[in-house]
Amino acid sequence: MTAAPLPDRVPGHASVVTQFILCGVIWGSSFLFMKIGLEGLSAGQVAWARLVLGALTLGVFVLARREALPRSIRVWGHMLVLGISFCVAPFLLFAWAQQHVTSGLGSIYNATTPIMTAVMAGLVFRVEKLRAVQLVGIMVGILGVMVIIAPWQGLDLTQSLPAQLAMLGATACYGFSLGYMRRFVARTGMSALVFSFLNIGLGAAVMVLLSPVLVLSPISLTPSIVGAVLALGCLGTGVAYIWNQNTLRAWGPTRASTVTYITPIVGVALGMVVLGEEVSWNEPVGALIVFAGILLAQDRLRVRKKREDRMPQHPVLSDTEVSR
Repeated sequence: MTAAPLPDRVPGHASVVTQFILCGVIWGSSFLFMKIGLEGLSAGQVAWARLVLGALTLGVFVLARREALPRSIRVWGHMLVLGISFCVAPFLLFAWAQQHVTSGLGSIYNATTPIMTAVMAGLVFRVEKLRAVQLVGIMVGILGVMVIIAPWQGLDLTQSLPAQLAMLGATACYGFSLGYMRRFVARTGMSALVFSFLNIGLGAAVMVLLSPVLVLSPISLTPSIVGAVLALGCLGTGVAYIWNQNTLRAWGPTRASTVTYITPIVGVALGMVVLGEEVSWNEPVGALIVFAGILLAQDRLRVRKKREDRMPQHPVLSDTEVSR
């Protein structure tokens, strides 16, 4: 038996948009945090720390709100699968890859998640039927990422190919997980907080079991490394997952996954502020194209047109009509 079904308390549109953007900013920064963390920790230790810290953070929220956990073994089994596919595997892959590639390249590869999600949700799990405008939006978003990368300037082929394949494997895990969520755990009655806690918490439990293999090696800590790991765990793997769940419930897996289009923009901004990198014309232009792709992928233009078409032809609406 699961916990008593909770009503779908999906936040309003403005709140969802805000949480969507904040997730993009925090997760875009996570590649910088990983890079800093790897200066004193191994890849396994970085992945271990972010999951354990994220689970502790979410656990505090669950206790504070006294939320009930599901009782069904089947639900816990599905959440264990997600803990491995959505957390353990991609976090280890990204952390390992970040030893061999730049943080900016990591954020760019992370933007392939919507493509992986579209394949998994639409073709593998068959939980979402993509409209033509959404497919166009995904392609426009990818075009924006390509403009930011600027392949006509020449690609750096000296970075590790296995590491780049590992990052693609990580985004494939994300795509699989988003489709799996919609297929198997969308009707369990869990709140976004409980769902996120079980997802991260079970992933952390798997990491703890793997501690003899992952974390028993020397470490070197500095204030910047500690701060980066705390931000990566408490924010990026804690609070941001609640926001992402709210977005997922409001928009669906493919449109919610377009949050990863924001990560290359954040990577460029961090390069400017933290590393003092120069910005060429293609980066802001690519950012505008990315945002256009997000609007199309969310099908917002079509929704707005539909609402206008359905609007009664009255010059003024009464207060009662407006409130409906």
